[in-house]
Amino acid sequence: MSISLFFKIKKMEHKQNNSTADHDHDLSNNNGHEGNEDHKHSGHDHMGHMEHMGNLKHKFWISLIITFPILLLSSFMGIDLPFQFTFPGSDWVVLILSTILFIYGGTPFLSGASMELKDRSPAMMTLISMGITVAYIYSLYAFISNNYIPNAPHLMDFFWELATLIVIMLLGHWIEMKAVGNAGNALQKMAELLPRNANLIDEHDIISEVNLKEIKVGQHLLVNAGDRIPTDGKILEGSTSVNESMVTGEAKAVKKTVGDKVIGGAVNGKGTLKIEVTGTGESGFLSQVMKLVSDAQKEKSRSETLSDKVAAALFYIAVVVGVIAFIIWLLITKDLNIAFERLVTVLIIACPHALGLAIPLVVARSTSLGASNGLLIRNRVALEKSKKIKYVTMDKTGTLTEGDFRVSVVESLSEKWSNSEVLRMMASLESHSNHPLAVGILEEAQKQDIQFPVPENVSVISGTGLKGTIEGRQLLIVKPSYLDDNNLNYNKNIYKELANKGNSVSYLIVDDEVAGIVAQGDKIKEEAKKTVDGLKDMNIIPVMLTGDNKEYANSVASQVGINEVYAGLLPQDKEKIIQSLQDKGKLVMMVGDGVNDAPALARAEIGVAIGAGTDVAIDSADVVLVKSNPSDILHFFTLAKNTTRKMVQNLWWGAGYNIIAIPLAAGVLAPIGIILSPAVGAVLMSISTVVVALNSMTLNLKK
Repeated sequence: MSISLFFKIKKMEHKQNNSTADHDHDLSNNNGHEGNEDHKHSGHDHMGHMEHMGNLKHKFWISLIITFPILLLSSFMGIDLPFQFTFPGSDWVVLILSTILFIYGGTPFLSGASMELKDRSPAMMTLISMGITVAYIYSLYAFISNNYIPNAPHLMDFFWELATLIVIMLLGHWIEMKAVGNAGNALQKMAELLPRNANLIDEHDIISEVNLKEIKVGQHLLVNAGDRIPTDGKILEGSTSVNESMVTGEAKAVKKTVGDKVIGGAVNGKGTLKIEVTGTGESGFLSQVMKLVSDAQKEKSRSETLSDKVAAALFYIAVVVGVIAFIIWLLITKDLNIAFERLVTVLIIACPHALGLAIPLVVARSTSLGASNGLLIRNRVALEKSKKIKYVTMDKTGTLTEGDFRVSVVESLSEKWSNSEVLRMMASLESHSNHPLAVGILEEAQKQDIQFPVPENVSVISGTGLKGTIEGRQLLIVKPSYLDDNNLNYNKNIYKELANKGNSVSYLIVDDEVAGIVAQGDKIKEEAKKTVDGLKDMNIIPVMLTGDNKEYANSVASQVGINEVYAGLLPQDKEKIIQSLQDKGKLVMMVGDGVNDAPALARAEIGVAIGAGTDVAIDSADVVLVKSNPSDILHFFTLAKNTTRKMVQNLWWGAGYNIIAIPLAAGVLAPIGIILSPAVGAVLMSISTVVVALNSMTLNLKK
């Protein structure tokens, strides 16, 4: 059954596509599948649990409303304050409100702690949960003892501490989430590259539209011009140029004809195709890329943050010191209440309010500075890991180069014609094509304000180029192989020189005479060399990972100063190279802009997306270079260095006071009459919180 008959059976709707035509210039030097793919991460810290915390904004405001009456009706760590008041039954109101707050505001932390303990990795969530749980249970015990146990000594409750701890911790998490934003779903974006339906051709040549899930390997599909190819396949009938940039990152359209393979998710050009399905579902190229991204994200999520390490240390210290204090005080005083009070005081003080704000306030300030300097920080873990980065692996197209092919050379090879006349004739013939290389020639003609006539009898030379008539002359635009096949003389050294620089080369033939040559190449970004030099100054090794050919890759690498180059790579190859570097104990940053960089972006400790890249890359990255300027990578390292330094300072202020507070709370100086009361501990805690807030505001981007 012919392609033309397909349309007679059923008229299919299709969208226009302006990227391709059945027009083949020399693509031999730039037909590699190069581009980029991507990632979302969250560390093994509390950020990893935030997706389970619900709407933090709502939880914070509702918890704050509940907290106000608790503060008004209960004493501040045993101290009666002027704004407090009581009435008969007010202690019951405090108990009920505190219970509601513990369940509503505390559940996210308790859930997170459960996950951490399940993984045998207690961290921030466990520390917070320990503080609020101990505060609530002891306060409940104090309430019962004070109201229903005759002659029992009066016990101080910690409802005030419980309420403020929950509110401040919710505030800290909300600030951090608001600062970095919710991680995008890169896997969902990749899934959207495939259409929902496909045009199935049955054994009777009847075409029907079916759900993509029903398609099986071996079946035949019709792909109309402009449609997205639904599955991996092999072309049975038809020829076209396919735009694979969303999948491969390569800027140029790829010529496809009978027998060639096509990738699901790529965009078909103006030709209509009949394909045999070779891969769908889990066996398809895009699905395999998605699996690579998913696996890399899961492995990367095991990372531990600085705040987690501090929280884990505080947790273990508090438990050990608290238990020891309980035993010693029980042995000395023989009073269970006194011993229990020391234990509770140690456990509660171990979770300072300032610790909940130490990191979020710095992150908020850091993301704001980053945004004003072209950096979108989507995962704060990247800031902490930056100081250990040893390799920065970079995609080529769109990262180091503009990703936009432009005319680099126009030269007449005949005394009959000038360079501008060569461009004029080529632009005239190319005006009937929308091939990417044709677009480049037309743009150059427009740039030079060259007017050209309307060509006549334009037709495609299959697999070679175009031919037509202009002003009575027979013109051809062909690739070099045509010259070889027809024994036409040309300077092969010039061709090789241009090709080795990554140019696509086209020749103009006028009345059987080789008249001129045009070379088009991808322009290297002005900031690329500066970026590479800056990385070297930081003792970071730059590496190029590209799907493009080796000659062009080496050419670009030599111009920007990169010594380590890997070319001709598929998405899985990029990911494997990064993994091999990690297996050596090295931390890696990956910079890319396309779908095919996704596995590599996900695998790397830090994934950086170019702002002009695909949504998939951006959604899966830790950092986005909004201005698509590679030199902003250097700004990121500077910002990360300063941010990490502030984080460490704040952690010392937020948790460092525990070095003094925990031993004093345990009673190590009790023999000389010094013992830390909960009230004094609360004052110290408040001071550290204020210091943390002020210190966070001093963060800047200066070196």
